[in-house]
Amino acid sequence: MSRIGKQPIEVPGKVKVEIQGVKVTVTGPKGTLARDIRPEIALEQDDGRILVKARDNSQRTRAFTGLTRTLINNMVIGVEKGFQKKLVVEGVGYRVEAKGKSLNLSVGYSNPVEFALPEGVAVGVEKNVVTLEAIDKELVGQTAARIRDVRKPEPYKGKGIRYENEHIVKKAGKSKSK
Repeated sequence: MSRIGKQPIEVPGKVKVEIQGVKVTVTGPKGTLARDIRPEIALEQDDGRILVKARDNSQRTRAFTGLTRTLINNMVIGVEKGFQKKLVVEGVGYRVEAKGKSLNLSVGYSNPVEFALPEGVAVGVEKNVVTLEAIDKELVGQTAARIRDVRKPEPYKGKGIRYENEHIVKKAGKSKSK
C-alpha cells in the first residue's frame, strides 16, 4: 500500500461524508461534492476519520489507494475551505476584465478573447491578477490551465499569462555578429 494511502483522512466537525458503495458524497459549508471511486477500494468511516483500504493485494490496487485518499481529502478540504489559483497577466497593453460568468482577455491578438468560465468557478480580477476560486481542486486547476493556454508566457520578454508562483526562465535575444 502506498504511504499516502495508509494515512487516515481527518473529517472536520462541520463536514459530512456519506459512503454508499462506490459513491462518496462530501457536504460542507461551501457546498457538496460527489465522486465514484474504484470498486477495488474500500472506505471505512469511524470516529471522524476515513480509512482507505485495498480489497486485494495487487500492485495496481495498492497504487490506487493513494490516489483515492488524495481525491477524497481534496473533497473534504474543498467543501470546508475551498481552493484558489492566481494567474498574472504580463505585457504592454495586456488587460483582463471579468464580465459575469466570462473573462475578457486582451492579450495581444487582433480581437479580445472571450473565455467562458465553467459552472462553480468564481473569478476576481484586481489590476493584472486573476483569482479563480471553487470547491473542486481539479476544476480550478483545469480552468487555470485553459486560461493560461490562451497566451502562454514567452521566454524573451516574459509576456503572457502565467501562474502566480511560476518562474519564467528568460532567454537572451539575438546577438549582433561582427
